Amino acid sequence: MIASPWRFGALFSALLLLSACVTINVYFPTVAAERAADRIIDDVWGPEAQQRSNPPEEEGEPQSQRLERQDQPMAMRVLNRVVPTAHAQADLEVETPRIRELTSRMRDRHSDLRAHYESGAIGLTNDGLLSIRDQSAIPLADRNRVRNLVEQDNNDRRALYREIAEANNRPDWEGDIRRTFTERWQSRLPDGWYYQDSRGNWRQK
Repeated sequence: MIASPWRFGALFSALLLLSACVTINVYFPTVAAERAADRIIDDVWGPEAQQRSNPPEEEGEPQSQRLERQDQPMAMRVLNRVVPTAHAQADLEVETPRIRELTSRMRDRHSDLRAHYESGAIGLTNDGLLSIRDQSAIPLADRNRVRNLVEQDNNDRRALYREIAEANNRPDWEGDIRRTFTERWQSRLPDGWYYQDSRGNWRQK
């Protein structure tokens, strides 16, 4: 029996939907990025980094992705059960020589910056960098040196976010990785240190 044109059309539409599902399901692996950020923060800050647990969604799909799926057409949701999500929450690659080099420099530099975190002279910005918050808290003779340390650390932070994205063959993830690190730096911040909220206001942990 010859299949009707309608059936060919339905099959073609189903294949298009299947292809669309594979594309749509390439999500940014938030939980894996949080784990990667925590590993690097532990390395850079050491035991003083406060231990904060990941959100309860760690064992499954992030809520934002679940809500996005609920808004999809029924056919798309059915196919999502057949086609596995492409972003399986495996660990991100953060062990390249370049990433280890950047992390090592940040760790060594942190021993010089720690006292200025504690005094409130410097703090974490809301875009994953450092900033001098209160120059008057830095002795006059040390101000140029601290400015240079902050600039060097910011250069390494930018390079780190970019390198992690490239090491995982997803340069388009750089912004997401930077946002994830910003959240984790602030979450792991020791008490008494300063950070910027989403509006750029300084707050003390």
